[in-house]
Amino acid sequence: MLAKHVLTVVAPEIGEARDARALEREEREARAGAWLTMCPDGKGSVRGKFSIPELHAAMLHKTLLAYAAPKHQTATRTEDPDAVEQVERRPSPERMGDAFCELLERLPTDQLPKLGGLNATVVVTMDLDSLMGGLAPGVLDDGSVISAATARRLACEAGLIPAVLGTKSELLDLGRRTRLFSGPQRRGLNLTQPTCTAEGCDWPAHLCHAHHDQPWSSGGKTDLANARNLCPRHHARIHDPAFETAHLPDGRVAFHRRT
Repeated sequence: MLAKHVLTVVAPEIGEARDARALEREEREARAGAWLTMCPDGKGSVRGKFSIPELHAAMLHKTLLAYAAPKHQTATRTEDPDAVEQVERRPSPERMGDAFCELLERLPTDQLPKLGGLNATVVVTMDLDSLMGGLAPGVLDDGSVISAATARRLACEAGLIPAVLGTKSELLDLGRRTRLFSGPQRRGLNLTQPTCTAEGCDWPAHLCHAHHDQPWSSGGKTDLANARNLCPRHHARIHDPAFETAHLPDGRVAFHRRT
């Protein structure tokens, strides 16, 4: 590190400008070269690695330290007066891992970027018996499962979105009042159509567009019965006059180039 700043000491007017340019270049390269990988281990955990700029690493580290503080962990885990000592004995990597999980659970989903027209919120589907105390697992919208106990905890602490279609609290059919499908409608659609509905396409629902089977401009309603998930490529194709759309018995659509 000292060698990098020798010129700044010998010739400050030259060295400072050079150091500033070098630092800006390092920051640009670090941001452009940022990466993250995640891989499930098949045993209920996901392992990962990442490379991020020093600024963002400092932001993440400072946030995790706040969550990993023994007093905070004790307050969120138990009222046992001996818990402080127990938490302090946990190795730092384990405390930071707990902190990372808590950080993710506390992210303000209403402020996250939208994905497929919805905030990036995980939806958990489970039956009412399990929510009230049963054992059947909850199913996430990516197909993975969580225990009923974890789902009940999230329902109390994390503002769980229950996938109960047609509840009075969420309007699922908007008729002719609006052209765009609402968030509750998109969630319901993604549960009933977990992938693009074009034949042979498995593009996940959260990356799809909600399409009106009967166009809204032609009197079609903004209702789930008139909605289908299509990936961006097939959504463009269904509006392309060069292709003819065939509705298949299984609810999917197929495209054939017009001759």
